[in-house]
Amino acid sequence: MCLQSTAQNNSKTYNIHTVAFYNVENLFDTIDDPNSKDEYSPILKLKTSKSDAYWSKINNIARVISEIGKETTKTSPTLIGLAEIENKAVLKDLIKTEHIKNQNYDYIHVDSPDWRGIDVALLYKKGSFEPINFKTFELFAFNDKGYRIKTRNQLLVTGYLDNELIHLIITHWPSQQRGQQKTEYLRVKSAELSAQIIEEVRNEFKRPKIILMGDLNENPTAEYLEETLKISANKEGVSDVSLYNPFKSHFKNGHSSLGFRDNLNMFDQILISQPFIAKEYNNYQFYKSGIFNPSYLTQKRGNYKGYPFRSWGQNNTFTGGYSDHYPVYIYLIKEQ
Repeated sequence: MCLQSTAQNNSKTYNIHTVAFYNVENLFDTIDDPNSKDEYSPILKLKTSKSDAYWSKINNIARVISEIGKETTKTSPTLIGLAEIENKAVLKDLIKTEHIKNQNYDYIHVDSPDWRGIDVALLYKKGSFEPINFKTFELFAFNDKGYRIKTRNQLLVTGYLDNELIHLIITHWPSQQRGQQKTEYLRVKSAELSAQIIEEVRNEFKRPKIILMGDLNENPTAEYLEETLKISANKEGVSDVSLYNPFKSHFKNGHSSLGFRDNLNMFDQILISQPFIAKEYNNYQFYKSGIFNPSYLTQKRGNYKGYPFRSWGQNNTFTGGYSDHYPVYIYLIKEQ
């Protein structure tokens, strides 16, 4: 078995894997795709230096990925869900960068019907994770005029982490850009779709290990979120039909993964099913969660001071930044 790293605790040795999620803020290439409205992407609105901005953005994101969880595991995440990527081409460029080219990453991505052409994807380390199946689920939601809202698919990947079967759901729910209340019904529909995927997995597998990760465009305290996904307030209360959300306590403690409408929010979350929670670590179990927010990822001045250091500024400019979201992550550990 390929060991990620080890940790010492009371003379016991553990294998550790980092599982992360990162909304990378409009990671688009410089080619206008006639099948989507990617011309509305920030990079295609640049007047000059599109290529320079693209490669700077690619290398920025790769640097962040290379460092998430590294202080504990000494390496980059084994699994990382991504949001706001355009296509397979940007993923190919991403995993070839100097920062992560030696980490043996591969990816899973399926084009979605999103009107702008932004998708979710999974990066995984070959040798540590072996995918055996994946499928996508479309959200069918309509506005008050009967027109379909074309948004991102939800991606389900099933595979073996070392020799343990796990199920990953990567999602990016519709935004609040047109107003929280006006768009809430879309996120309610998204929550229902996520619940449907979880139910499908539970019907096929006995006590499955499920990780739901994504930009939910909603804080962990949203009532419909907790009710639809049956989220427990604490680890001890998680049952076979509920989930645990460690990022609710982060949010209640004043932590955030992004700034939006002059508020700090925890839209980026990772939820886990009950089999990941145990007092013994004979198989992979949840250890702890975190928000990756080193100083260089935070805006130091201007209108967005204190927010994540975003890539795209006003007046169609590239700032040299990273993303308007911080990555979030959890550690999974098992006694060696």
